[in-house]
Formats: sequence, structure tokens, C-alpha cells
Amino acid sequence: MSLTQTPQDQYIKVGDINTRYWALGDGETTVILLHGLGSCVETWTYNIGALAQHHRVYAIDLVGSGRSDKPPTSYSLVDLAKFVQAFMDVLNLERASLVGNSLGGGIALQFALLFPEQIEKLVLANSLGLGKEIMFFLRLASLPWPSQLFRPSRISTASVLKQIVYDSAVITDDWVEVLYQIGNLPGTPEALQRQLRANIDFWGVRPEVYRPIVDQFATIHTPTLVIWGQQDPILPVAHAQFAAEQLPNADLQIFDECGHWSQVERSQEFNAAILNFLQD
Repeated sequence: MSLTQTPQDQYIKVGDINTRYWALGDGETTVILLHGLGSCVETWTYNIGALAQHHRVYAIDLVGSGRSDKPPTSYSLVDLAKFVQAFMDVLNLERASLVGNSLGGGIALQFALLFPEQIEKLVLANSLGLGKEIMFFLRLASLPWPSQLFRPSRISTASVLKQIVYDSAVITDDWVEVLYQIGNLPGTPEALQRQLRANIDFWGVRPEVYRPIVDQFATIHTPTLVIWGQQDPILPVAHAQFAAEQLPNADLQIFDECGHWSQVERSQEFNAAILNFLQD
């Protein structure tokens, strides 16, 4: 599936939030895809079709992201997990497997703690919430800069995207254009700043974000697949190894020559690993 052949945008109200999502497939089991910080459903373009061959798959633009509403609200992992649960309620989804990349992984972990009866399986792809360490650029960006500085150009969008992947050739003009357009939607720079500052400070991931998760690892019995890029420049691969060792029911898949966007950079292997995991 190319970036020009994506599922049709759909919108529903989650509380007061007009929420964009994609839905594909008619399988009996439900999978929900949760994107990362400053991102959108398009980052699942290479995955949703493959997963939808066996499952009913939803990809959400989280509140404050993509083409969903961006209110001046809390963007803590707890509140974002509650938003995902409210999305499920609106669509009458009783249980689902959650696949989260980066911030989305942290949300999925928090969801597993808050709503364990509603989660089938958990996939953490280059996930936030597993430790303090994070790329210096994001620590710097969390400082109280004017929101105008968060309004990207095509050049700055391309530069940021090429920094987070292993092979910059992955970042085509199509990717740059999609993320540039999303990044310049009304309210996006302000919402991105709120998301950053809710989860990151100059010293790294905020302790109140990751400590409640890692301190409760022993209670997360949900079958979990941890996927990571060996060369992830944003969140270190040591976080993946820590999670795989400490979570009671976890498997680990590390892709070499791969950065932070494992679902994009190694999409075929990523999809195969998840399909195999979900079928076990």
C-alpha cells in the first residue's frame, strides 16, 4: 500500500473530540494501532493492509495529533490511554490487541495497567515508558520554546524524519509531504508542545511517566511482543531488553539496521512478526 492508496478517513466523536481513524478488515479479532509523538495514522500505511487480512484493524489519530481535535488538555499517558478506551466504547469494541509505536507504546502499556480486562495482546514497537533515556533533541524540545518554533518547513520535516531512521532513503518525498502537512494544521504546534512537556523534560522521560509503569511490570500478564530497531536513535535498544526480561509474558524481536520507525523501515518483517504473535 502506497501513501497515496490508504484507507478512507473516517471520523467519530470520542467525548467532545472529533477523531480521525482508519478501519480495515473483517476478522473476528480486533487490533488497534497507536502512533507516536507528533505523528498520525499514515505511519501505519505499510502495516494496516497486511494485518487486516486476518483481523479487524483500526488506526487512530490520537487526541492532539493528526487530523483529530487538539484541545488544550492533559496529554499524560493515563489520559491518552483513557481516550483509547473511550474510542473503543464508542465503537462497541470490548477487547482488542494494541500495537503502539513510541508514545503509542507507552499508551498501550498504560492501557494494560488501567484496563487489563479489555486487552488481548500487546505489541510495543520502540516504546516510550520503559526508562528515562531519550534523544537529546527531544529533551531540548521539551523546554518552553514559543510554539511558533514547532511549525515545520519541508526542509526541517525531512531533516527530523531522516534523523530517526537508520537508512534515510526510507524517507521519500511522500513521507515528508504528509508529515509536513500534518505538522502545519491549526493547533498542531501547540498540541505537540503540550505532548512533549507532559512526558519529557530536559533530564529525559519524566519519572512520573515511566516509573509507575516499570514499577508495575509484574502485574502485566498480557502476552507482549517487544519490537525494536537496533540503531534506534530516540529510545535505546536497552529499553527493549529490559522490558523483555522484566515483563512476565514477553517475547523480543530486534531488527538490525533499523531505527525508530520499525513499522516503516522493516515493514514486512514487522507485519510477519505481529501476525505470528497474534495467532499464537
